Amino acid sequence: MTQSWVDLAFLHWAVPPERAQPWMPPGVRPDVVVGDDGREVTYVALVPFRMVGAGVGRGPAVPWLGTFWETNVRLYSVDETGRRGVVFASLDASRLGVVLGARASFGLPYRWARMRGDERVRDGARELAWTARTRWPGPRDRTSRVAVRVGEPIAGDAPDAALAAFLTARWGLHTAHAGRTWYVPNAHDQWPLRRAQVLALDDELLGAAGFEDLAQRPPDHVAFAGRVGVRFGLPGRARRPRRA
Repeated sequence: MTQSWVDLAFLHWAVPPERAQPWMPPGVRPDVVVGDDGREVTYVALVPFRMVGAGVGRGPAVPWLGTFWETNVRLYSVDETGRRGVVFASLDASRLGVVLGARASFGLPYRWARMRGDERVRDGARELAWTARTRWPGPRDRTSRVAVRVGEPIAGDAPDAALAAFLTARWGLHTAHAGRTWYVPNAHDQWPLRRAQVLALDDELLGAAGFEDLAQRPPDHVAFAGRVGVRFGLPGRARRPRRA
């Protein structure tokens, strides 16, 4: 599949790896970095954005269904072979057909939601807001509102540049489906990452995914990206964990 991801906000919270482990498929563990206190941490992310022009193979984008709003709660994973990816705790999309197809094909935890995005320019800076309300399947009527102000680019020599790359340079996803663990590879250009200031955060999607406390405090890292083209490859089986 090919598609573009447009106007993404990355809101990240550091958590102990054991908090993310229950969402990992068999043979996959949380991917970690060393925090400021010397302890290993992984991250939980809330990512609202717009999917544009999704299509199959090298064919044209699917009309109407190929462009929609999405917000996901994602975790960071690595398997036995060292392939780094993401694991989705939830995905909310504004197209029911996309939800049905993704749930049936890959077992991904998609929900149908009412969603919209708004944008304005104030004092020369872009300000974007995303809203969502879950519809099907449950839990219903969980809402989310995120608003950010876009700042300057994240320079390659910035103190948090390595962390920003760890959180966004992900080349696949891990998912459990049909009794197996699968790895779905993707390729995309380097993210045009910029800093972002959170203007509003009123979210229940994190709580619905099991991380209710995170929305009660500011994110530990925030970034924004304007647009990146993405290509997904065919899924392959992740190697089964070795027996003791």
